[in-house]
Amino acid sequence: MLAGRQVERDVLDRVVAAVQGGQGRAIVVRGEPGVGKTALLDHLADRTSRAGCGLVRVAGVQSEMELAFAGLHQLCLPLLHHAERLSAPQRDALHTAFGMATGPPPDRFHVGLAVLSLLSAAGGDRPLICVVDDEQWLDEGSAQVLGFVGRRLLADPVGLIFGAREPGAELAGLPELRVEGLADDEARALLDSALTGPLDGRVRDLLVAEARGNPLALLELPRGMSPDELAGGFGLPGAMPLAGRIEDSFLRQLAVMPIATRQLMLLAAADPSGDPSLVWRAADRLGLPKDAGEPAVEAGLAEFGTHVRFRHPLLRSAIYRSAAQREQRAVHAVLAEATDVVVDPDRRAWHRAQAAVGLDEQIAVELELSAGRAQARGGLAAAAAFRERAALLTPDPARRAGRLLTAARAKHEAGAFAAAAQLLDAARAGPLDALGIADVERLLGQIAAALGQNRNAGQVLLGAARMFEPLSVDLARETYLEALWEIAMWTGDRHGLRRDAALAALAAPPAPEPSRPVDDLLDALALRFTDGFTVAAPALTRALGRFLAMDVGSEHARRLLWSGARPAGCLLAMELSDFPSWQTLTAWNVQVARDAGALVPLEFGLHHRALFHIHQGELDMAARLLAENELILEMTGRLTGGVIRLFLAGWRGDQARVGDLIRAMTDVASARDVEVPMSYAMLAAAVLNNGLGRYQVAVERAQQGFELDVIAVGPLVVPELLEAASRTGDMALAGTALEWLSERASAAPTDWAVGMEARGRALLSEGEAAESGYQESIECLVRAGFGAQVARAHLLYGEWLRRQSRRSDARVQLRTAYEKLTAMGAEGFAERARQELFAAGETARKRSVGTVTTLTAQEALIAQLARDGHTNVEIAGRLFLSARTVQYHLRKVFTKLGISSRRELRAALATATR
Repeated sequence: MLAGRQVERDVLDRVVAAVQGGQGRAIVVRGEPGVGKTALLDHLADRTSRAGCGLVRVAGVQSEMELAFAGLHQLCLPLLHHAERLSAPQRDALHTAFGMATGPPPDRFHVGLAVLSLLSAAGGDRPLICVVDDEQWLDEGSAQVLGFVGRRLLADPVGLIFGAREPGAELAGLPELRVEGLADDEARALLDSALTGPLDGRVRDLLVAEARGNPLALLELPRGMSPDELAGGFGLPGAMPLAGRIEDSFLRQLAVMPIATRQLMLLAAADPSGDPSLVWRAADRLGLPKDAGEPAVEAGLAEFGTHVRFRHPLLRSAIYRSAAQREQRAVHAVLAEATDVVVDPDRRAWHRAQAAVGLDEQIAVELELSAGRAQARGGLAAAAAFRERAALLTPDPARRAGRLLTAARAKHEAGAFAAAAQLLDAARAGPLDALGIADVERLLGQIAAALGQNRNAGQVLLGAARMFEPLSVDLARETYLEALWEIAMWTGDRHGLRRDAALAALAAPPAPEPSRPVDDLLDALALRFTDGFTVAAPALTRALGRFLAMDVGSEHARRLLWSGARPAGCLLAMELSDFPSWQTLTAWNVQVARDAGALVPLEFGLHHRALFHIHQGELDMAARLLAENELILEMTGRLTGGVIRLFLAGWRGDQARVGDLIRAMTDVASARDVEVPMSYAMLAAAVLNNGLGRYQVAVERAQQGFELDVIAVGPLVVPELLEAASRTGDMALAGTALEWLSERASAAPTDWAVGMEARGRALLSEGEAAESGYQESIECLVRAGFGAQVARAHLLYGEWLRRQSRRSDARVQLRTAYEKLTAMGAEGFAERARQELFAAGETARKRSVGTVTTLTAQEALIAQLARDGHTNVEIAGRLFLSARTVQYHLRKVFTKLGISSRRELRAALATATR
């Protein structure tokens, strides 16, 4: 019987009721060891059975934390017959992750989507409750996937309930049910129910006080006390932690068992897979009798049935930790011998590693093979753990250092950056050859970049690149590119660091022929940051051409997408003011990353694609991509998405939103000691204030953004600076900006560059020269497809015509500008056009056009994808949801829009945005 816990039981009962009603639920039951989490999960399991729901119950196992997807395999194994209902990519990802098929390592989010779809399919037949106890002992891959699934359960009749001491970051954002100790009266009642004889009142009070309401302590502590102690002759030691006192109580109970029983319990504790056949095979090798487990079963300490189970995880840990190292090694050796090398080579290798007395090359080789198998299943954390253990068992110092470096690289890929840095420190002790030392420095720089230590990362990578020069030209140039890119994209040219990096890259050994795209990119960037744009323009154009000529399906293209230079092509196109190439590359980045299921490259791709659509004049499309990006940012926590949200808010004239986002970005940039993100923030602020007609503020913000000289920002911020300066009467500053635009248009005469230069020239001209400049600007920008700036060119032309008292001509241009800007949702500029139109003698109805206001961001995104012909399954795969959840959202969309089918979406969405 559960003592008390009515509130907690009610919460869990509501979870079951919701799942019965077709709604998804996820919750974390958290509390200290022994506080009653498992008892509550037992209650939940009983409630589930009585409700007629399906139940799958598993538990994290401490010794399996390094085995890829071990916990996930436990959970999904009873449901795998539903895998045939999954799409082929999802089914393949799941089978590969579980070692049931071979193939390229699956992306963990593909695995997550596969598990979500599997649970949804199982729940569709019968509401399903999944219970995962001891979440803190799940392997990293399983925890990530289950956290991903838990955050996406909505319209799926599936409940996912975790029991955890301290839930990991993987479960962030899930509702929690905190389990505290029992009240004193309930604690006394529970203690009395467990006693078989009289208890001294002082001891009772002491036990209740020491247990702090912990049910396991109240039940177990008296069992480890002698009759004399229960009668009042013993005081509990207060210095021992509660978990330690509970474990001590377990060990006292175990101490009276026969030796054979204790040996069997140690075997079971050393291999918590719960496989009784393995435990009994090992017991046979030790000569233990068949009835060795009976005393432990009779005492309620363990079960030896279809699975081996301990009364509590603390009992398992107490048994294992209390054994001497010699005893631990001995049982691991026996378990390794009893493990089938064909069926479970990884577990056998792991047991052999734990049994090793000293260094052992043969076991190290076995662990390396296990690491390869784990990596092939997508278990990066498991692969890293195997490699680390292999390195520590390696006898040869040089080979050990090399394996430590490999293990550190695996830890870095698994996201364990601190652990990777520790392994690199060990690898440095060597001996490493010169190439290994350079590899260490490069990886340290990559780790620093991953941790947001961007300024330090660039300097470390620069040092590594110099080390590679006499060893490998290709590696040296790749590392110079990483260093230069890291410095250029985050820290700018503070203290001349960017120029120094560029000069070092130019002095590096030249690339052998035929050169690679990365070589052309390095040379072009180095020239840009030393000799300026005009000198570098031919090299930049050549590098962009290499990007455009690549086979997007090639392995080289994919590696470039994954490298530190992944946004390079898009930024080159922007730097060269090449709008068509920008369009091609943004589409390519998104498609390649989406096809591969690679989240961080996809986040970069969506980031640049959204920015492209803003300048194309399609703000709603940009918002739609950012809504999709939010799902990824939730998992990656990166800064880049904030840049585009800020820029979009600037174009929409949302002053409050821009202010909030700039403050947030300032805090992040300050914390990371970087400057470049602020150039984008100032660009957004300049756009906002030009739209609102606050030209002096726009001048100040544009100057701040321009002075940082960030690649790809200049072609966007200089026109803002020129427009604002011309409006404030600062003709010297405006002239300097025009000179900059003219130099760019001469060196790289694209329609974008020529059109913006013509517009700037018109702003500073009079009479026929001004009119000719505006007309040329509109023609060029139309050809470029630069829709947002086409609308603004009409606005500037109309404003000039009105000042020339050509009111009729002005109204034509201003009406065009107003209609385009209103359709875009650029409300600041649209209002400016409306006021100018009124001053020219025409009244325009003030309209607000934007996204679908009756729908949430996610509903709008799903509606737009459905409108464009995507199926529920396709939408689910794109947005990392289940198909059932997509259908749930579409039903809400239909209700809100007053329609009944997908065929009506196009007209309904168009009406809702007017």
